[in-house]
Amino acid sequence: MSDGSENYADVIIVGAGLAGLTAACELGDRGKRVILLDQEPEHFLGGQAHWSLGGLFMIDTPEQRRMGISDCHDLARRDWMGSAQFDREEDNWPKQWARAYLDFAATEMRPWLYEMGMRWFPIVGWAERGGASAEGHGNSVPRFHLTWGTGPGVVAPFANRLRAHIEAGRIEARFRHQVSHIIMQAGEVKGVSGEVLANDTAVQGAKTNRQEISEFEVYAPSVIVASGGIGGNHDLVRKNWPRDRLGEPPKNMVAGVPFHVDGRMIPISEAAGGHVINGDRMWHYTEGLRNWDPIWPNHGIRILPGPSSMWFDARGDRLQAPYLPGFDTLGTLKEILKTGHDYSWFILSQKIIEKEFALSGSEQNPDLTSGKWLEVIRSRLLSRGGAPGPVEAFKKHGADFVVADDLSELVTGMNRIAEVPLDEAHLRRQIEARDAQVDNPFAKDAQIIAINAARNYRGDRLIRTAKPHRILDRKNGPLIAVRLNILTRKTLGGLQTNLDSQMVGADGKPIPGLFAVGEAAGFGGGGYHGYNALEGSFLGGCIFSGRQAGRSKLIA
Repeated sequence: MSDGSENYADVIIVGAGLAGLTAACELGDRGKRVILLDQEPEHFLGGQAHWSLGGLFMIDTPEQRRMGISDCHDLARRDWMGSAQFDREEDNWPKQWARAYLDFAATEMRPWLYEMGMRWFPIVGWAERGGASAEGHGNSVPRFHLTWGTGPGVVAPFANRLRAHIEAGRIEARFRHQVSHIIMQAGEVKGVSGEVLANDTAVQGAKTNRQEISEFEVYAPSVIVASGGIGGNHDLVRKNWPRDRLGEPPKNMVAGVPFHVDGRMIPISEAAGGHVINGDRMWHYTEGLRNWDPIWPNHGIRILPGPSSMWFDARGDRLQAPYLPGFDTLGTLKEILKTGHDYSWFILSQKIIEKEFALSGSEQNPDLTSGKWLEVIRSRLLSRGGAPGPVEAFKKHGADFVVADDLSELVTGMNRIAEVPLDEAHLRRQIEARDAQVDNPFAKDAQIIAINAARNYRGDRLIRTAKPHRILDRKNGPLIAVRLNILTRKTLGGLQTNLDSQMVGADGKPIPGLFAVGEAAGFGGGGYHGYNALEGSFLGGCIFSGRQAGRSKLIA
């Protein structure tokens, strides 16, 4: 800047997660002076993305084609719009963002990330399979590209670019800086102010202190809010809960994101003129586990299930299609909550858990996070009859797991951790009826049909879907039951933005100098997913919206 002051910059970015990192790197490439602020310590760099599995929604990639998957922009657009179900006047910008992201995901996204050094596991995952109709929710084909190195592997290229800009003097990162106010004058952005927090050496992701030791002000004509959503603040989750669509919010939930995902910057941005839309749209999982070795408060881990586990509500009634493992997240959430209870059950065999159970998060997949084929082979192919180590650890230590040699023993164990007593005869009748469907390639059971269809995909057959077998046959045991909790995760609505990531006020007019990216902006526009996500679009949305802001001509 012309006056050389250390507290002046071209752009201030609030939040050093993936969206903020992407915007900072793009601005640094343009020679802009950037001050990057984050309330957490430096070793928390990358935010939630660090803890993710690292999946990216991409279209018609070499990885898909090698696996025999025929994908195209038109099919992806149909899937996205069928899932989003945009139906509000305020969905104008979200729809434009959805179309722009699909264009990006089908063209520039992979080569751009590849050039940065990102690589992907060769087997593409099939998430959110839908199952209701061709025009409804779900991915018609596998599109979940798992990044080698998982979440840290996604963050690393941007973190490396950031460090290069810091060394060159273009970017200054200031951690433990908590923003409390966006400074506005005559409708224009002037900067931000807030509190410097005391140092904290807590492990990455853990709850840190909020001890204020001083105050600060920094100035710039442009401010980018990249502070994430509200998933770590269960009071806000319940306040925004869509009761008209999903019923009353759960009394008990586990946290799928760290404590610092607190929604703090959302009302601060609104006070500066920003406008939140689609605040009732959110994304929470139904397969949450209480972490036996937690990092953050109420730490939950999600099971990423294959299609074979039998799913029962709290009363012991089997969930019906399309509410099968891995098919329709929010539809299943609604179905579970209709019972008046906030938990459900998987019942499965050892053979199913060995092949089909994965756990979300970089720390739960050390082999994939290592980015080394030898580690993956050791963990997943040479495990000598067991599931991957982290899964077996949950089976052994997790408070939500019951393991038994027969159904009577299993139900006894389930009833020790159940709120509603389960009837063994009722469960046995349903499981035996299902087991009778697996002795030939024909079936009328919707889940068995779905399992057979899944095994037509080479990737599922190799590593994701167990060969159909009788769950109650002792040779496939032991039997396993898992109590599943509701796990908070993503904010689908957010601050309304145009395609430059510039905030748009309630009057429909853009706010000069004020931008929002990532989850704070509903990953773009104030909710580019609509009502449903197709997975891989959370990290993808952070990258895309951050890039849009960083490249915007509105930041001169």
